[in-house]
Amino acid sequence: MAAIGFIGLGIMGTPMAQHLINGGHQLAAYTLHKVPESLVEAGATACSSAAEVAQKSDIIILMVPDTPDVEAALFGDKGVAEGLSSGKIVVDMSSISPVATKEFASRINKLDCEYLDAPVSGGDVGAKAATLSIMVGGRPEIFEKVKPIFELMGKNITLVGGNGDGQTCKVANQIIVALTIEAVGEALVFASKAGADPARVREALMGGFASSRILEVHGERMVKRNFNPGFRISLHQKDLNLALNAARQLGVSLPNTATAQSLFNACEAQGGANWDHSGMVKALELMANHAVAPDAN
Repeated sequence: MAAIGFIGLGIMGTPMAQHLINGGHQLAAYTLHKVPESLVEAGATACSSAAEVAQKSDIIILMVPDTPDVEAALFGDKGVAEGLSSGKIVVDMSSISPVATKEFASRINKLDCEYLDAPVSGGDVGAKAATLSIMVGGRPEIFEKVKPIFELMGKNITLVGGNGDGQTCKVANQIIVALTIEAVGEALVFASKAGADPARVREALMGGFASSRILEVHGERMVKRNFNPGFRISLHQKDLNLALNAARQLGVSLPNTATAQSLFNACEAQGGANWDHSGMVKALELMANHAVAPDAN
């Protein structure tokens, strides 16, 4: 049994933290809002700051929205750094800048502590089912120490390389996810406007080479008009910004990533920043003057 700290208890963080408790670990928890009662009732200790979490824990996990949030949680007032002592391990499971990650890791290492970046893919469905893909950057021996904890939250757990490489892998993942959502959206808008039943089209495609997890989960969302997050468009915009900014620095062209970001921007302009990212289809529907299916009343 390990003493684990968990910072950031949103749509993803709460079920991930619950799996750690279910696995028999002690859990100290902190979030900007109130720690969910379900976690406290399950045995979590609600802390008043990130520093207190770090003091009570040997492994401290962060699951917060963006790069500035990680920096604040680690190095801000009453942040993790204030509660660290030699030999502790910080694990950032947020999706943030690879460049900033390397800087954060260096600062934590100077405190005689270890750092892993371990962003995840799988959304709230994967978080609840403990089937997340986890992409890790850091020292191999530290990865092996933390791997049994990762196994309580995910299935496909890969050490990609050194610090920052996990985040680079996650950016690549988000490029693929965005472009696949766009492809599924285009296909279902096309099929529906042509007069075919989009639900049956999706069912037929699931048995062929076009099958994908996104067609399965997000295609169903598009047909059933369920755009409650999930994974918010605003967060995917953040991830694609990381991709496009890095591409500019590397001299790489990502034309379809830029198109996907423009479609997310169009959704945001319609008030959809908090829609599930499958809601990208609404931008395509607007251009086609046709919805995949009627919105539920």
